[in-house]
Amino acid sequence: MYTFVTETPLGAMQAAADDKSLRGLWFVGQKYFPASADAWTAAPDHPVFAALQSWLKDYFSGKKPAGKIPLAPEGTEFQQAVWNILLEIPHGKTSTYGAIAAQLAPDKSKGSAQAVGGAVGHNPISLLIPCHRVVGADGSLTGYAGGLEKKRALLELEGAILW
Repeated sequence: MYTFVTETPLGAMQAAADDKSLRGLWFVGQKYFPASADAWTAAPDHPVFAALQSWLKDYFSGKKPAGKIPLAPEGTEFQQAVWNILLEIPHGKTSTYGAIAAQLAPDKSKGSAQAVGGAVGHNPISLLIPCHRVVGADGSLTGYAGGLEKKRALLELEGAILW
């Protein structure tokens, strides 16, 4: 696994990639930060990281980032299904844990809002898989591994909340 650390307006972020894909992006020290990160090989010139740097620059400039970065998050089948739904939430919009649960199992046989919350919280690729766009049923900011102040800042940056 290759890694590099970059500074953002919300603090340092550490990325991880294999030969072809982004495998992780975390705020340094956030909840669920991988314990194995110390064993990764620093490779700031890796092509995936070059594309990520461009994406982050656009994002934090308030632009909707262009371009695709190959993503390869590792997780269970349920987590993967939730993360795929997160990818469908448009820039500047939000969804709820309950709405995602309903998308997964319209007949309510496969997942609760709480189970969705667990999968959202364990998303290994912050920002690009936009877990910050998921809010409580009443619109409240609930849970974010990077901290609620970062979640609020990200949603404000995208124009999804204005307070």
